[in-house]
Amino acid sequence: MKRIVVLVVLVLFSCAENPVPKPERLLSEDTMVDILYDTALLQASEAYLPNKLTENQIRIKNYIYTKYDLDSTTYYQNQRYYAADFKKYKRMYKKVSDRLQQRKTELDTLMAQELRNRPEKPINKKREFNKPSLKELDSLSSQ
Repeated sequence: MKRIVVLVVLVLFSCAENPVPKPERLLSEDTMVDILYDTALLQASEAYLPNKLTENQIRIKNYIYTKYDLDSTTYYQNQRYYAADFKKYKRMYKKVSDRLQQRKTELDTLMAQELRNRPEKPINKKREFNKPSLKELDSLSSQ
């Protein structure tokens, strides 16, 4: 019986929240959303045009570190800190998803406008071929 009580107590204490410590340099939630958004865009670019980032010597993590003036430790501490709060992290990803959808809508609108403004080329159904003259045929066959 004592073993069962000890096991129950151990399980209860092991399930207690163990919050991730606050990073020394805590980034605002909005900044983390911006970082997640930029990361999503770059990863999508990498998936769609795999060589483009390599050709331009862009590494996703280095780009993020430079743009937001971060080091890898600060980045990972903040990532861990925000990910520990599932509801907050889910809300942050919802913001990222909404921004990506908004950007897609903007780009779709621009593409539609570009297609409308593009002058249409007349379709020439009849192709004209230059028939070689007999002289040209003779010169070709003698070669």
